[in-house]
Amino acid sequence: MTTSFRFVLGVVLVFLLMDGGLASVASAQSTDSSAPESEETTASSAEGEQQADVEELERRIDLLAEELERLRSGESDRELSTDDARAIGLAHSAATVFRANRGLSIAGYGEFLYENYARTKQSGAPGGKGSQFDALRAIIYTGYRFNDKFVFNSEIEIEHAKEAYLEFAYVDYQATENFGIRGGMLLVPMGLVNEFHEPTVFMGTERPFTENKIIPSTWRENGAGIYGVFDKISFRLYAVNGFNGAKFSSGGLRGGRQKGGKAKADNFAYTGRLDVTPTPGVFFGGSFYRGGSAQGSLGDDDLGTTIVDLHGQVQVRGFDIRGLYARASIDDAMKFNETMGLTGSNGLAEKMEGGYVIVGYNVLSQTSDVGGPALIPYFKFERVDTQAQMPMGYSRKLSTLNNFRTMGFEFKPIPNVAIKVDHMWVTNQADSGLNQFNVNLGYGF
Repeated sequence: MTTSFRFVLGVVLVFLLMDGGLASVASAQSTDSSAPESEETTASSAEGEQQADVEELERRIDLLAEELERLRSGESDRELSTDDARAIGLAHSAATVFRANRGLSIAGYGEFLYENYARTKQSGAPGGKGSQFDALRAIIYTGYRFNDKFVFNSEIEIEHAKEAYLEFAYVDYQATENFGIRGGMLLVPMGLVNEFHEPTVFMGTERPFTENKIIPSTWRENGAGIYGVFDKISFRLYAVNGFNGAKFSSGGLRGGRQKGGKAKADNFAYTGRLDVTPTPGVFFGGSFYRGGSAQGSLGDDDLGTTIVDLHGQVQVRGFDIRGLYARASIDDAMKFNETMGLTGSNGLAEKMEGGYVIVGYNVLSQTSDVGGPALIPYFKFERVDTQAQMPMGYSRKLSTLNNFRTMGFEFKPIPNVAIKVDHMWVTNQADSGLNQFNVNLGYGF
């Protein structure tokens, strides 16, 4: 039964019980009035039975009222903690359909970003960028639970107030409580942000640059695979179409995403993830991606692309500490550069790498209740190098190795709304770093 049907049925049962109970009481009263006043024993017995009927009726009404309230408030839905959702590759709002017993579910998130760039670069040259205020993202999750085994889930995104994308859409078959099969457009299960990119989940006004250049979030491709959760260990393993390597550049792998639209599929890839959660709020693990990216453009060579990362997060006693290291290697990079006519420092690297550590502390953690306001000052250090190793005969750009130092705070009046403010200092060997001040308003439901 659907929740709405159960709710209506409960209401009907309450009225039926009330009607039946009142009739019983009326009948008892009628019988009592017709009895001779001298038969005190009979009258006392009837009064006792009448009182028992009333008490039983009140008990049943109270039980039904409690059940109706649970149905009305949605408390009858499945319980799914933040750790449970993460274990199957979903952020809090994205997991809404998995909390439902059956039927349609709707959730979403969004963020607005103000960026104010410094007037001058690291070298003192003009910055060349003005301030920008962007309706960055508005997202709707729509899902449908067909029954206990089959679930559909999707994310539809509007970026910059005008560009519409399908971020993911897949069907899950939950074979057992601990194991499932997933197929459709999938988020590649790498890093700390690609699957968990809601603004109320990650710290900072902007997503980390490592998870933009090396792990090209938001990264989704068409494919299928399996996922599972066993005690403190969770995993995901997918086969997906590979990158379109023709769009790789000296600035990273991000251009190679195919985003599910008429994706070239001469080359496929395998990607997976393993996490360990020793205690609630703490997890660590690693992920990998390996596949060809040439899609037929390099003859017999497939431009093999490998990405690996190590990551971890600790959220205990008000502290929030996160860290990630990612490395990418590209086979046949020299042949790619020759085929694409890239020379000097414009070539594609054989290796890229990046990493970050971010530390925050909720200064209200000892005074506010769980789910109450949170104020989290944070500091992040990040280093990204998209030309860590070049093919023989190619040089590197000094501007491809950047250091980012970010300091700011995040205020959550409620868990579903986040106001984030920070300042980012950017440096590189070319002295072209450009600092910026950012403000982000994010929400999730």
